[in-house]
Amino acid sequence: MPGQYRQGDVLLCAIDRIPSAAARVKPEGDRVVVAEGELTGHAHAFERKRVRLFRHKKSQRSFLLIGKAGAQLRHEEHDPIPVPEGCYELRRQREYAPRSARLVRD
Repeated sequence: MPGQYRQGDVLLCAIDRIPSAAARVKPEGDRVVVAEGELTGHAHAFERKRVRLFRHKKSQRSFLLIGKAGAQLRHEEHDPIPVPEGCYELRRQREYAPRSARLVRD
């Protein structure tokens, strides 16, 4: 299984398991949004029935559990990316800003 999948500022890294302290995030609507575009209103998202999102409250890290059939990561400005079954850590690209790092905004 390849270990990483990238779409724009979203990076999925394969992991062995989701930490037990991570709690499931209840999805809204018919998709699981993993990153929203602050400037465009577009979103990186999966179909709800294929993916579960988890968040570790203390570290603010996010994780995905993708079901047996796999799922496609979709965004209005990118081609869809097929992601196979498994556990993943969700990472967002950051950019340098004086005195701090910040998430890339699209």
